[in-house]
Amino acid sequence: MSESDALDAALRLVRAQTALVRRFDARLGGLHGVSLADFTLLLRLGQAPGGRMRRVDLAEALGLTASGVTRGLAPLERIGLVTRESDARDARVAYASLTGTGRERLKEMLATAEETAADIFSGPAWSEQDIALLSGLLTRLGGRGLTG
Repeated sequence: MSESDALDAALRLVRAQTALVRRFDARLGGLHGVSLADFTLLLRLGQAPGGRMRRVDLAEALGLTASGVTRGLAPLERIGLVTRESDARDARVAYASLTGTGRERLKEMLATAEETAADIFSGPAWSEQDIALLSGLLTRLGGRGLTG
């Protein structure tokens, strides 16, 4: 493969990612008032034991900086989906925790995200094998799914 072929593949992936983000943002924003970035943050919290994670661990799981997580959590805290908790034994440690409202709204958002993904990969253009192959290739590039 030539360098220009590799660059072309990388740029196609970037364009595809941008298109996917737009679709998810439109659906999640229109129905739930959140972005795809907000949803992925809430989803990761929802998968954590007790719906709670140390902010530094959340940052690592999402591939963000600590300040990026803080910026992402702030609007979610303002609308009551997430709360900030201190560690009783170590005041330097901060947790992000889903609220009851956050858990309920996350269930609704997850249904919307699943419908959106199903719409994207529906039709004759995408077989189950195609989706599995794409998922495997993205994993090789460092992409993580729901449980990764």
